[in-house]
Amino acid sequence: MVERTLSIIKPDCVAAKNSGKVISMLEKNGFDIVAMKKVWLTKQQAEKFYIVHKERPFYDSLTTFMSEGPIIVMVLEKENAIEDYRKLMGATNPQEASDGTIRKLFGSNIERNAVHGSDSKESADYEINFFFNELEIVKGE
Repeated sequence: MVERTLSIIKPDCVAAKNSGKVISMLEKNGFDIVAMKKVWLTKQQAEKFYIVHKERPFYDSLTTFMSEGPIIVMVLEKENAIEDYRKLMGATNPQEASDGTIRKLFGSNIERNAVHGSDSKESADYEINFFFNELEIVKGE
């Protein structure tokens, strides 16, 4: 079944000029990019996006990091998009990620790990709607 997921190329990866490499990996792995834009979140917007982590000890540092520079947000589409993108991203900690994954190649630590991806259909729906409206997403052929 074709599904959609959200991808964020995080500020560390954008600043390191690795966005094009990540996008190329997505396309080579069969993902269709149906929406994409570059944005710079405020601290308040990052806090709203990551509200599910509000009680976690890393919430403040995560939201500070995610608002320190531009990010690239994309809606990806393919069969099993959520699961396949999670595999391609690799483990949250780049040191534990498999060779060839985005985080292994471009992440530096558990927080500065290059990319974010939705972890469920419910998260994908919320996250896509956070960044995009229906006019911004390319409809399937």
